[in-house]
Amino acid sequence: MFARTIRLVLTALLAAFLVPGAAQADPADINAAARGVVRIVIIAEEGGQLYPVAHGTGFAVAPERIVTNAHVVAEAQGDRNLSVGIVPSDGGKAVYGRIVGYSPRNDLALISTTAAMNLPVLTISSNPSGDAGGVTAVGYPMNVDRAQGLSAKDIFNAQPPVKSQGFLSGRRPSRDFDTLLHTAPIGRGSSGGPLLDDCGRVVGVNSFGTESDSADSEFYFAVSTRELLPFLVANGITAQINGLPCRSIAELDAQEQARAEREQLAAMQEQDAKQAREAQHAEAARREAEFAIISARENGMMHALLLVICGAAAGFAAYELRESGTSRKARVAAAAAGVALIGAIAAWILRPGFDQVEDRVAQALAEESRAAEGRTGVIATPAAAKGKSDLVCVVNMERSRITTGKTNDIPFTWAEDGCVNGRTQYGLIDGKWSRIFVPNSEAAVSINSYDPEKHEYRVERYLLGHEAMAAVRKARGEYQTPQCGAGDAAVRDLGTNQATVSTLLPTQPNERLVYDCSEGRQPS
Repeated sequence: MFARTIRLVLTALLAAFLVPGAAQADPADINAAARGVVRIVIIAEEGGQLYPVAHGTGFAVAPERIVTNAHVVAEAQGDRNLSVGIVPSDGGKAVYGRIVGYSPRNDLALISTTAAMNLPVLTISSNPSGDAGGVTAVGYPMNVDRAQGLSAKDIFNAQPPVKSQGFLSGRRPSRDFDTLLHTAPIGRGSSGGPLLDDCGRVVGVNSFGTESDSADSEFYFAVSTRELLPFLVANGITAQINGLPCRSIAELDAQEQARAEREQLAAMQEQDAKQAREAQHAEAARREAEFAIISARENGMMHALLLVICGAAAGFAAYELRESGTSRKARVAAAAAGVALIGAIAAWILRPGFDQVEDRVAQALAEESRAAEGRTGVIATPAAAKGKSDLVCVVNMERSRITTGKTNDIPFTWAEDGCVNGRTQYGLIDGKWSRIFVPNSEAAVSINSYDPEKHEYRVERYLLGHEAMAAVRKARGEYQTPQCGAGDAAVRDLGTNQATVSTLLPTQPNERLVYDCSEGRQPS
């Protein structure tokens, strides 16, 4: 036991040292954000043919709303013969756009799509560093298009944007507006694209670069969120904002491992302490039982001796009375002597033996346990009698990675058959309760799970591309989810079917929200 405890201590310390100190850019997060990036094309028409005049980059900040640079759409803003085209990066068709917000002062513009595109909305960081940290620029630089030999027709087809990494080099106001200086390379055509932090959140809108020859360092400027957020508010846009620290799933996993090791170590230490306390109680009860038996045996021997003496005295009296001719009194005395002798024998035989020690110890410990339960109000309740639990789940910020989701408290009613809130049936597999949600209107899959023993509710979100999402939707369409109360077989079948869907998902989610659930006032 001691050796195992030492191993756990060393493992916990090692896990603590291995916890990463800072997040690094996760390709999954950058790719998820890049799917909300579009190519902005300025289109002219001649002889019934459409051709691109210029192009830049934009990104979704709300359903069917795109942010870009003002200079990207400046020509279309002043020329009715030019149109704005929006080309998605991940599946779908190009649509026309309409300029609904234009601010050349800080080089920002807002475009409304003329048809539904279902673009993933990018999250804007409300508290970016500005002075340091890794960043990724996402956009459509023209020199890459030329190097690939893309034709004018290709410009109107979905193409993945270019992603380049660099570092923030400080906040520096430029030309009457606030900008971020960075080293993530951008080129002509990248204007209007997002500058992302390591969690895929927007920290700026790429705008322009420095002029330099081959001997000079390259620096680039992005319009900061200090300019972007007021611009969106002025145009009636409720942006998706997140100001939490950027933490990686790998960091959380390492922390969870260290936490599990600490909990296991604490549980073992508590078990050891409990066993030591129980051993002390048992030893005390054993000593008390032995003393009680010794005392009872001594008392029995004393009683037997006294009864023998009394019996002998009565026998002697009976003899004397018979000799004196008083036969009736002699018979009474003889009977008394017999009773005394029988009592003496019984007192000797009925003395408690030392083989009763363990039984008395067990009885004493059981009575002590029942008394303790009575003092603490803890009464064992059969699992079948527990019924349902009305809980309130509160997000645990220390154990969560939140880049887009809200963190409101959640009312949560759990039934033992896996029915949540009286309407949503969870599936059971390998002792775990979960439900997979695959929406048609969003390129994201959520796995919601609940641990009744720990009262822990989890939401893990996977942000998927067009093809991956189509594959998941197809697999999800292969089975029907049962209603609450459908029975154990239906619950197990749901768990098995969901396991098939989960094999199509990446190994790690983009977001993880961990909630601690407890009884409390339900939110109104």
